[in-house]
Amino acid sequence: MAWATIDAPKPGGKLRQYRIAFVVGTRPEAIKLSPVAHALAALGEPPHLFVTGQHPGLELSDHRLEGFTATLLDCPGQPDPMLHSELVRGALKRLLPLDPPDLLIVQGDTSSALGGALAARETGVPLAHVEAGLRSHDPNLPWPEEENRVAIDRLADLLFAPTSGNAANLRRDKVAGEVTITGNSGIDVLAELVGPLPLKPQRRWWPRSHFKLLVTCHRRENWGSGLDRLAKAIRVLAEHNIHCEMLLPPNPKVTERMTALLGDAPNVKLIAPLSHFAMIDAMRRADLVLSDSGGIQEEAPALGVPLLVLRDKTERPEGLTSGSMELVGTDPERIVEAVMRLRRDRAALRAMARPCLPFGDGRAAPRIARHCLTFLEDRIEPADSLTA
Repeated sequence: MAWATIDAPKPGGKLRQYRIAFVVGTRPEAIKLSPVAHALAALGEPPHLFVTGQHPGLELSDHRLEGFTATLLDCPGQPDPMLHSELVRGALKRLLPLDPPDLLIVQGDTSSALGGALAARETGVPLAHVEAGLRSHDPNLPWPEEENRVAIDRLADLLFAPTSGNAANLRRDKVAGEVTITGNSGIDVLAELVGPLPLKPQRRWWPRSHFKLLVTCHRRENWGSGLDRLAKAIRVLAEHNIHCEMLLPPNPKVTERMTALLGDAPNVKLIAPLSHFAMIDAMRRADLVLSDSGGIQEEAPALGVPLLVLRDKTERPEGLTSGSMELVGTDPERIVEAVMRLRRDRAALRAMARPCLPFGDGRAAPRIARHCLTFLEDRIEPADSLTA
C-alpha cells in the first residue's frame, strides 16, 4: 500500500508519520468516516483506505474521500454476511503484515467492519471502533449487525461511543479497550450539509388537505413479510389522501418487491436511490418520515423531522427519549394509527419537529482524531525512545 508522506509535528517538536488505515465497505461507512479522515489529515495524518467493495458502485468522490490513497480489496457483498466478513478478513490478513499500519479504524457494525476487526486482531494491529457501544440487546434485531458490533467492541483498543448510553453499554460489557464519548460523526456530516447545529425550528404549516410521507425500508429483518406489511399500510394511507414518496434502496431484491407491491398505487411515488444531500433535502420537505434506517434515526432529530421507526427495537433509544421519534414496527394497523394520529394532532407533530441533538454536536471527528493520535503517541513514542 502507498502511505501518505506528510509529516506532522508531535509534542517536543519530533516529526513522526503514523500509519493509520480505515476499512470502508458501505455508503454509511464512507459518510461517517469521511469527517474523521479529514480531521486526521488536518493534523497531518491522512489515512489510507481499504475499500472492500461491499456496496457496489460506492464512489469515494461522493463522500470527499477521493484525495486519500486507497487499496481495493474486491470483496463484493454476499447473500451470507458471515461469508463476506471472512472474505474481508482473509484479504486484510494477507495485506496488513506486508506494511502494517499503526492503527486500523472500522466504523459501525457491517460485515466489512467485522472482517477488518478480525484481521487486525489476528495480525497484531491496534484497532479503533467508531460508533461503539450501540445495543438493541437482541441478537436477532438487527441480525447480524447486533452480533457484529458486540464482537468488534470486544476486539477494539479504542472505542469511540457516540453517547453516554453507548459508553454505559460498553462498561456493562466490561470491554478491555479505552472508551471515549465523542458524539456521532454522522452529525458532523449533517452540519456540513445544512449549517451549524442545532437548527432553528422550522415554521411549518400542515394543511389538512395535504400530508406528505417519506418512506425508506431496507433492513434485512424487514425483507419479505415486513415489506408486504409496510406496503399494505401505505396503500391504506394513500386512500386517505396521504401522499407517499417511497425511496427504493440499491438492493435489487427489495426494489423489485416494492415496485411489485406499490408500483400502481395511487398517491405513491417510487424514487430511485438519492445522494446523501438529496436525501437530507427530501427529509426536510416531508411532513413525516417512516424509516428503518439507523442513520435517519440520528439525522431526523437534528433536522427537526418527525420520525416513525419501522422496527420493533432500536439501538438508538436516545431518539425515543428526545421525543423526536416513535417505534411502530411494520404492523399495518400500528403504522396507519400512528400516521393518522399525527396527521390530526398537529401539536404532537410540532413537538416531534423540534430540532435537538441526542447523538452529538457535530464535532465528533476532531475528538476522534485527537484521541487516535494521543493513543499512538503514548504507544509508539516511548517504544521509539527505548530503541534509540
